Amino acid sequence: MAEARLVEDYHPETARLRSIPDPIVFWDETLRDGEQTPGVHFSPEEKLRVATLLSDIGISVVNAGIPVVSEEEARAVKLLAGAGLKCHILAAARTVPSDVDAVIRSGATHIAIFVAASQVHLRYKLKMTQEEVRDASLRTVRQAKDAGLHVAFVTEDTVRAPFDFVERLYRDVQDAGADRLVVADTVGIMTPLTFRWYLTEFQRRVRPKDLSVHCHDDLGLAAANTLTAVECGARAPHVCVNGLGERAGNASLEEVVLELEALYGVRTGIKTERLTELSRLVEELSGIPVAANKALVGYNAFSHEAGIHTHGILANTLTYEPLQPAKVGARRQMILGKHTGKAAIVEKLKERGLTASDPLLLELLQRIKTSTEGRSKSDLQRFLREYRHLFERPGLSDEEFWTMVDALGIRKGAS
Repeated sequence: MAEARLVEDYHPETARLRSIPDPIVFWDETLRDGEQTPGVHFSPEEKLRVATLLSDIGISVVNAGIPVVSEEEARAVKLLAGAGLKCHILAAARTVPSDVDAVIRSGATHIAIFVAASQVHLRYKLKMTQEEVRDASLRTVRQAKDAGLHVAFVTEDTVRAPFDFVERLYRDVQDAGADRLVVADTVGIMTPLTFRWYLTEFQRRVRPKDLSVHCHDDLGLAAANTLTAVECGARAPHVCVNGLGERAGNASLEEVVLELEALYGVRTGIKTERLTELSRLVEELSGIPVAANKALVGYNAFSHEAGIHTHGILANTLTYEPLQPAKVGARRQMILGKHTGKAAIVEKLKERGLTASDPLLLELLQRIKTSTEGRSKSDLQRFLREYRHLFERPGLSDEEFWTMVDALGIRKGAS
């Protein structure tokens, strides 16, 4: 079957506007930022299962977590670092010497040193001046380099920070030995056009040896902005399986990879046929259900019910699918329901070698429509109530919290 003619076939001149790196270094954040999804917790053994599959499919860098957070987190990073995976194991640290020491002890070969950069973060969260941030950054970058680590330097909220400060800070840490510079759109406020301007200006001013981006999905633009960054030469895009992450999540691994493969013709080196397997594993271990309409790995991504659509799909799958479901390890489904057409029934009957006259087909079609339209929604509504109850307040319940408070004997006026 011929391949689909996608957008690049019609606009080949756009290629001159891009400078896509080769190779692209996919940096996965599922086990760090993804785990910061409200209510999500991965055990060290679960992290190893996810990291092993990420490594097997071709992901280059896996952020295992922040070892200074807890003994269990430190054990997780050490477990992954000693597992002999093909990917690089990275751990994160604040611009605090003890954080960097924890990464060094973990055995990770890569470190991401992060600090906030915007005025609102410096004033209200860190309570530090720009000069204090710069000094702490230089000190810890040098500490990590002296220990032989590959150092990525990240600023939270880069794009809302004063550009003069960003320029000076990043140039200084690169001179101090930082190997990779990460620009973060922490609250997801960039648009592709604005991000293109920003990254072009950032590269003109800073001249990074290796550029990386971290995009959040607060306004639904994380994947689009990440693609823009790759077009601008960002070598190491951050991604998360199923788009997990703080608040609305991060750029989705499966979306960024397949968009590069299908729309740009880029050979990513990722075994895309295992992406649905990866998605389901992370869904199971995180407890966060994949949305039915999630691009590429959602349960409806390759499902068809409407008569016009199923007729088209049966004639040629390219009519209503941009790529074959096998590309991501998924299967096509023909759904029988209210919108079903005759062609879908004819195809379904073939499973048992059956045929039917037009009158019988029409009768069967009417029964299918009547049956599905008359079904009760009570089971679905019950499920949705339980889902909302679980996810509107993830983590500890108020009852569990106050039980802990009472057990510790915390009282009014006590200190």
